[in-house]
Amino acid sequence: MRAQSVLSGLLLVCLCPLYLRADDSLESRLTGLAKQHKGRVAIAVKHLSSGESFYLKADEPMPTASLIKLPVMIEVYQQVAEGKLKLSDQITLRKEDEVPGSGVLTDLFSPGLTFSVRDAVRLMIDVSDNTATNLVLDKIGIGATARRMEEWGFPNTKIHSKSFRRDTSVFPERSKQFGLGSTTAREMVGILEKLHLGKFVGPDACKEMITILKRCDDRDKFPRLLPAAVQVAHKTGWVSDVSTDAGILYWAKGPVALCVLTSSNEDKRWSVDNAAHLLCARVARKVYDYFNDRPGAPLAGAKK
Repeated sequence: MRAQSVLSGLLLVCLCPLYLRADDSLESRLTGLAKQHKGRVAIAVKHLSSGESFYLKADEPMPTASLIKLPVMIEVYQQVAEGKLKLSDQITLRKEDEVPGSGVLTDLFSPGLTFSVRDAVRLMIDVSDNTATNLVLDKIGIGATARRMEEWGFPNTKIHSKSFRRDTSVFPERSKQFGLGSTTAREMVGILEKLHLGKFVGPDACKEMITILKRCDDRDKFPRLLPAAVQVAHKTGWVSDVSTDAGILYWAKGPVALCVLTSSNEDKRWSVDNAAHLLCARVARKVYDYFNDRPGAPLAGAKK
């Protein structure tokens, strides 16, 4: 009996790490955060080397706010590759082009300013400039991004209109439901994966776009709780009851593509401590800790 008891004890000790590990899964770490949040939440995570992933309500179409500017940038680079425009093409800012909200063009620059498409894209992504976004859409066409994304297998990823110009909507019903743009968490992570692998336009163009995403000036979401050594190539969105972030976390145990979409948020404060911002930050930190705490490379048998 004693030998059997000792054997049972040893077996329990050996199995304990497995039980702990099961309880410490991505699902257990992230589901609790989502349940506590007062609003709708969708999450998608994928380790781009191992393929290990987690998805929560990731196929539900959700509003993007300014996150939709990321696929708009991809469409710009695709049209450049097709010879439809050049990044060096010049744009002139007119008074009638100015719209409110995020960015610098409307508040800090005068009509008549001339700058390149490349600079407009950088403004659109790095400071989420709404006026620059509209000028980019004038160049590529409002409906072009949605058509391209659908062609590439991302049918829910659409920009509907110019920023603050609902009258320009090419998807009026979706505009009413989602605002500026729409996507799913799974589609956005799929887009990020292809971008990381250099499968949009070409490897050099993808590297340039990732560099632009790394300069995004919004530090209130994914980068907020991460160590300085983690590089975050991302784009965020925020308006009213919608807050979003999607990007790639680069560090020694990465890269990891991550998307957090929230809407119908109870907390609508225009504050850095907005609950949805904090949720995005905490999800990113949980994801980082999960992969960072694992010995060596991500383990085999990952969920595909």
